[in-house]
Amino acid sequence: MSLLPARFTARLSTLLIATAMGPTTLMAQTVSNLDTLPVLRGSTLDGRTFDLQALRGKVVMVVFWSTDCAVCRDKMPELRANVKGWAGQPFELVSVSTDRQRSNAVSYQQLVNATVPANQRFTTLWTGEPQYRDSFGAPGQLPAAFLMDKSGQLVEQYHGRIPPEAWDRIADLL
Repeated sequence: MSLLPARFTARLSTLLIATAMGPTTLMAQTVSNLDTLPVLRGSTLDGRTFDLQALRGKVVMVVFWSTDCAVCRDKMPELRANVKGWAGQPFELVSVSTDRQRSNAVSYQQLVNATVPANQRFTTLWTGEPQYRDSFGAPGQLPAAFLMDKSGQLVEQYHGRIPPEAWDRIADLL
């Protein structure tokens, strides 16, 4: 007999089962119960208006990162290679800088614009813009990546290094 009230025991059992299934499955399970699609809108670092809903019909990966995060900077070449590899497919990668200062994100973007071919670049927003809005919540460990299917539903999330299986999952969703 449990010493916990029944409502806590049921919640704990659900959490233990979901945790055993893995964090990606837990997030996919949690998100599938929501009726709303993820929100991400604001201005890009180059001043264009952005709304995630405009990308419906495409598989979208949103990556939260910071120039202070060594793992994030280390993953950028892999992200660029995948953007180039998925060219011509209904796939978009969107990055969201969580830098404390906009100038850090802008400086990094200027470096990218000067050194990276256009077919390997992706849209970048900054969380500090006054018009910035998202429904992803605190990203937690960076990089944090959120994968949406063509209907705009959040299907998986990854924290820390993006696993190779994420790119396989994109292929499945295309």
